[in-house]
Amino acid sequence: MSMVQESVDVDVPLHTAYDQWTQFADFPRFMEGVQEVTQLDERHNHWKTSIAGVTREFDTEIVDQLPDEKIAWRTVGGDVQQMGVVTFRRLDDGRTTVRLAMDFKPDGMAEKAADAMGMVDRRVKGDLKRFKSFIEERGVENGGWRGRITPG
Repeated sequence: MSMVQESVDVDVPLHTAYDQWTQFADFPRFMEGVQEVTQLDERHNHWKTSIAGVTREFDTEIVDQLPDEKIAWRTVGGDVQQMGVVTFRRLDDGRTTVRLAMDFKPDGMAEKAADAMGMVDRRVKGDLKRFKSFIEERGVENGGWRGRITPG
């Protein structure tokens, strides 16, 4: 497994950043290569991605979700093996740090080479910068889910 960790400070309140991140169907608007995310239920999402001409589909399960603090997930089926957590930390009334940590298993020579060259880290960093632009331009979340999901 390989690990990537990136963070970004966004100029919106904590609840705004968190609530927007719970809107998984919006991920294609700021995540490069993500074509579609369909929320199946409170815990499960189906993803369609296309990266470097390779299309993949996989399912994720949210294993731990605590409003305004974190969302942790893992893949449970499909072409991708990963797990990760996104955390939210209040800096002040109008600013929040969003930190993403993800373990993933590169599949095949091309993905292993891309990982070795730091391309995955750059992609995640770019996704977080695009999230920053997306939420700051809007200034408000377009929905939110504040439920609690506990591990187990």
